[in-house]
Amino acid sequence: MNQSIKILIAFLFSATMFATEDKPIKDIPPIFFTKAEFVNASTTRIPFKVIDQLIVVEVEILDEIGDFIIDTGSETLILNSIHFKPTRKYGDDGTQKSGVNDNIEDVKEKHLNLLSINDINLEKLDADVIDLSHIEKTKRIKLLGIIGYSVLKDFEIFIDMHLNQLTLTKIDKKGNKLSDKVYAETIEDSIDFTLKKHTIILDAYVGDKKVKFGLDTAAEYNQLNKNLDSEILDYFYPSRELKLTGASGKQKKVLAGKLYRVKLNDSIYFGPMKTVLTNLKKMNSAFGTNLDGVLGFEFFIQKRTIINYRKKRLYFIANPITEP
Repeated sequence: MNQSIKILIAFLFSATMFATEDKPIKDIPPIFFTKAEFVNASTTRIPFKVIDQLIVVEVEILDEIGDFIIDTGSETLILNSIHFKPTRKYGDDGTQKSGVNDNIEDVKEKHLNLLSINDINLEKLDADVIDLSHIEKTKRIKLLGIIGYSVLKDFEIFIDMHLNQLTLTKIDKKGNKLSDKVYAETIEDSIDFTLKKHTIILDAYVGDKKVKFGLDTAAEYNQLNKNLDSEILDYFYPSRELKLTGASGKQKKVLAGKLYRVKLNDSIYFGPMKTVLTNLKKMNSAFGTNLDGVLGFEFFIQKRTIINYRKKRLYFIANPITEP
């Protein structure tokens, strides 16, 4: 694959969940995570692949086996229209939704009875049906869809880039885990976040300047708003130009490099992170936010992170000690 062309799936969709019908459609079978490992009655572990800085899990749905991207930047569960068609009753009218760079036309909806993670079930799910063929071709995977906030919010999510493993544990309405015996690892730190619709927003620093970053598991590179104060941009060291493909398949050129001196507080800080300099105006307008940037894969590769949407808190697991 041409390394100068990278797909950045960050904050792809600005959409309100459709209302779920009282009577679910009965002829649609559940979604299964084919390689999920049972931990206890409320917890499962799912191995994932990293494909071009995207977290990808194998799923079986509607007699199809393929890949789903884990994307906290997506509000809904999304199905690739190349492989699935919207239900006729609800799929007649196309809808326009917002992406980072432009608008995404002709979004349909499909209703699903069940998502099954071993014995952990979520019922009455809605899914947007969108053409993701450009992502599928570029990544050379059978992309069935994207798993977003509407599914992830009901779990505490441990994203472990050290083991390439996703741990999902069911939580109650207050965000408490249904089982205490989930993690063998030690939680070494934590920090609060705010939630704007489905977007995780972190207060952070670049150098000694305060910034607001969105957190997105499907951002292949961090993004930094090119209109920021020069004292912040001084910590961005450009190295080359990239072509990024947005949600609708349109490309734009951005400046890529590394961002230095990023920290969440005095104890949670990061090494240099691959970052692109771009205009976040459309994203901020779509989500009603005023973000200075987006943290993605580069964040998770440095921090083994637990996300709890209901407590609005991130927890960080200690990295394993490696011998010299």
